[in-house]
Amino acid sequence: MMRRIVLILTILMLPACGLHPLYAGGSSGSVAPVLRSVKVAPIPGQSGWLMHNKLVDRLGESGDADPAYRLDVTLDDNIMSFGLRTDQAATQERRTLRARFQLVDLRSGLVALDATAGSDAGIDIVSSEYATVAAEQTALENLSDIVADQIVSRLGVYAARTTPAK
Repeated sequence: MMRRIVLILTILMLPACGLHPLYAGGSSGSVAPVLRSVKVAPIPGQSGWLMHNKLVDRLGESGDADPAYRLDVTLDDNIMSFGLRTDQAATQERRTLRARFQLVDLRSGLVALDATAGSDAGIDIVSSEYATVAAEQTALENLSDIVADQIVSRLGVYAARTTPAK
């Protein structure tokens, strides 16, 4: 009986906690227009090209001539070998992708958000060099997905906190 009372009280108190969906309203909500108004600055290198494309896909750039924000991203892509055998050959690698990103308000020129995101992946080194290179490339693509999702999530939280609800 006591469990039911606690459960009912918990359910009744949930709306009072202030939780609300981040993307409420979909494309007509308060967050989507802000995300669409972000122009992603070019990012150098292969990992930068991948990250740029993934961010543009997720943000849904509207192609407006006058975006409200610019997203500057600096990537640190690192591969470290470890798991040495007796002949000093590595058996594993760890690929790490870290991003420092800044959301710049183009009207004022001020940095509105300065944060980091990152992830890493383990790679087995096999006897085939081609297979190892393919695994490294796949890891980079997967890490780019993860880091782009983290960046867009943080941008969404920023947009939700700074934009009045519709």
